[in-house]
Amino acid sequence: MKKTFSVFLISLLVLSVSAQEKKVKTGWKFGGALPAVTFDSDLGFQYGALAEFFNYGDGSTYPDYLDHTYTEISRFTKGSGIYRFMYESNHLIPGVHMTSDLSYLPDKASNFFGFNGYESVYNKDWMDDKLTTDYRTRMFYRFERNQFRFKNDFQGKLSGEHIKWSAGFAFQHFANSSVDIDKLNKGKKVKLPSVESMPGLFERYQSLGIISADEAKGGWVNTLKAGLMWDSRDNRPNPMKGIWTELGIEAAPKFMGNDWGFSKLYIIHRQYFTLIEKDLALVYRLGYQGTISGNVPFFYQSQVITSMLTGATNEGLGGSSTLRGVQRNRVLGDAFFMGNIELRWKPLYFRFLKQDCYLGLNTFYDFGRVTKKIGLPNNLETTFNDLYNSDGQTENYSDYFNPGSEKFHQSAGISIMFVMNQNFVVAIDLGKAFNEQDGNIGFSFGLNYLF
Repeated sequence: MKKTFSVFLISLLVLSVSAQEKKVKTGWKFGGALPAVTFDSDLGFQYGALAEFFNYGDGSTYPDYLDHTYTEISRFTKGSGIYRFMYESNHLIPGVHMTSDLSYLPDKASNFFGFNGYESVYNKDWMDDKLTTDYRTRMFYRFERNQFRFKNDFQGKLSGEHIKWSAGFAFQHFANSSVDIDKLNKGKKVKLPSVESMPGLFERYQSLGIISADEAKGGWVNTLKAGLMWDSRDNRPNPMKGIWTELGIEAAPKFMGNDWGFSKLYIIHRQYFTLIEKDLALVYRLGYQGTISGNVPFFYQSQVITSMLTGATNEGLGGSSTLRGVQRNRVLGDAFFMGNIELRWKPLYFRFLKQDCYLGLNTFYDFGRVTKKIGLPNNLETTFNDLYNSDGQTENYSDYFNPGSEKFHQSAGISIMFVMNQNFVVAIDLGKAFNEQDGNIGFSFGLNYLF
């Protein structure tokens, strides 16, 4: 079984607690930086760093800022990584809030658990190399996905103080393939079996005709986006009151050079309630996303659409940005419904490195399910038996597919937040899935509140 050890070098333990009054920030300020060293037995050592800077101008809008930059360069020695630069501005275009994101996200072992949630069976024993009977390969539910992204989002006031418009465009390329077993095996005594001798679920979906050859390779997904928004939050990083609701359509038209043409509808509602002034809030998020025209390639079904990215990725269902504790991208469908409920508490305020900081503690409950399935071939069971129950092979259709079993996927857990100057937010999430079909315990370390 894969073991992952993480050491994040954050000097947050020497806290200088102070009752001093908060000072208004002006000009460009260093938001924070996080060097990271991690080890994954399959992907190798990870090394790199991230840093944020904020421009508060003359300080009249603090804690809001005029400009924000985020840079991250981190990679594993066997190829996976994050190379990202994001620029955000509230004044570069008068009256418009804009973000521009340029990223390259190579993933040598991206999760793939099949389609339609619980209707695709997950067998953890097939990846457990400590088992002598059921083990197949640690890479059984993995494939290689390398993503290039240039994404731009814009928002502006439409009417009054809270009604806004949103728009955006993105150029994205996905290069998919089977996991590079030879690269992952370098320097290891116990080798992973080749894809030819032990194909994973990605390869089997191709053999069964569920994933076409074109989809398996990847391609361009270039999109346009437009929507409406109601935003009455009292602040952006961690609202204590207000509503943030958005509705929009994202389309991938053929004239933009797309290999697939489609459109999707997305609706996200977020609401924030103050229970104790400045210190305790109850918040929730409900979201729906579904295809309204065309055919969406399987590798794009995991992309969760929002008006603006708050992290390097926003995908699911399952993982740190949707259902914490559920394995990343466990729930893949043509439409889904999801929700998150959080109780957010700020138990400690302090001064650290002459900056205003606070410690946040959250409890959360996440849930979601597929509401429209990705279509499977009509003769799938017959094709399966013809392929895997001949020439001495014996496979059970029920070990892969369980029609009609989809229901809500659920998880719960806690989060620890370290926040500097109300904008630089370090988030540590620990979530537990309710159903073993979704995994067990998930740990994530990143930036920003979930919503």
